[in-house]
Amino acid sequence: MEPNNPDKREELSLYELSCRIKNTVRNTFSGAYWVRAEMSDVRSHASGHCYLEFVEKHPNTGQLTAKMRASIWARNFAQMKLYFEKETGQTFASGLKVLAKVTVEYHELYGFNLNVLDIDPSYTVGDMIRKRLEIIRRLKDEGVLNLNKELPFPTLPRRIAVVTSSTAAGYEDFTNQLIHNKAGYPFYIKLFPALMQGEKTEASVIAALEHVFRHTKHFDLVVIIRGGGATSELSCFDSYLLATNCAQFPLPIVTGIGHERDDTVLDLVAHTRMKTPTAVAEFLIGRNNEVAAHLQLISSRLPSIVTNRLERSRSQLFSIGNRLPIASAGLIGRHNNRLLTLRARMQQALQARLSGQSHFLGITEQFIRMASPEYILQKGYTLTLKDGKIVKHAATLHPGDELTTRFPDGEVKSSVQ
Repeated sequence: MEPNNPDKREELSLYELSCRIKNTVRNTFSGAYWVRAEMSDVRSHASGHCYLEFVEKHPNTGQLTAKMRASIWARNFAQMKLYFEKETGQTFASGLKVLAKVTVEYHELYGFNLNVLDIDPSYTVGDMIRKRLEIIRRLKDEGVLNLNKELPFPTLPRRIAVVTSSTAAGYEDFTNQLIHNKAGYPFYIKLFPALMQGEKTEASVIAALEHVFRHTKHFDLVVIIRGGGATSELSCFDSYLLATNCAQFPLPIVTGIGHERDDTVLDLVAHTRMKTPTAVAEFLIGRNNEVAAHLQLISSRLPSIVTNRLERSRSQLFSIGNRLPIASAGLIGRHNNRLLTLRARMQQALQARLSGQSHFLGITEQFIRMASPEYILQKGYTLTLKDGKIVKHAATLHPGDELTTRFPDGEVKSSVQ
């Protein structure tokens, strides 16, 4: 149609256009579809309905590539949520990838919407397992998976840094069990508060560990415990950042965050994994019991050990006493022989030294004698002196200088003309 021809153009009200779109959607997407997507912005309404968004992200960049509103009506939501959480062990919340059965709807007021009829929990479980295995593989490749396990465990674990929620019932049970232990072992317990469930758990626990790290010299180990709660709330401990922080922590980490059948990635990297906070307390008390039992055993054996040691020492002294006269006589004889040998060597060395010095003195005396003026005069030479000093060069003489010429048998005075 041509817009500038009012007689031929078709005009629709907004409602009429909406109805056409609604009919087109209904005819085109008449059945139900299984859609893979990630849940986002999950909100439960007081009416019992659940409103959320399905999103898809680029696998490399993480940027959104698609987004659509969805809803689960109250008649389906309660049962669907219960079944999903039971099968997956996860809270029905944002961030999970799901395979949902949906119908496509369009409403005149609310626009496009996906009506969720069913969700297959097995798909989510598979994705969770895949993510968990990927985290474990990454930790292995980086060589950090077993670092914390390789740390030596303290002989007497008594100075304990506890990372947990300050209001957790498990923390109270843990501290009471340690403080009121039957043996009366002293424990120093310091709480480093952290959230233990929900989306902020990862960042909160890491922040608490960083606080402990600044005071590591004051503690023997770190305990991460979580009191009560549903199994579905354990997913926050399947975290790469949390696991790599714990794996490389300089103190041994003991966990007590789940139940017997629940092993998180955090449990895998920790030095020691226990079931619950009370099990961690029993473990620490047991370590002290082992040391106490060992000391008791040593204490009971100490008298016999000392007696045996004294007897062996007495026998050794008696044997040494018997051998001492013979050994001392032999030792004295050997030293006498050494002294005689040294004396003879010293006399020989002294005689050789004196002979060498005597020869050196003779040569020196002869050299001095041959270098004397008297010896030179005896050879037929004369010495000419000016002012008592020997004249060595004619150029140093001048007319009128008085000279003395020395012969072997006297002197003659002369002057330079």
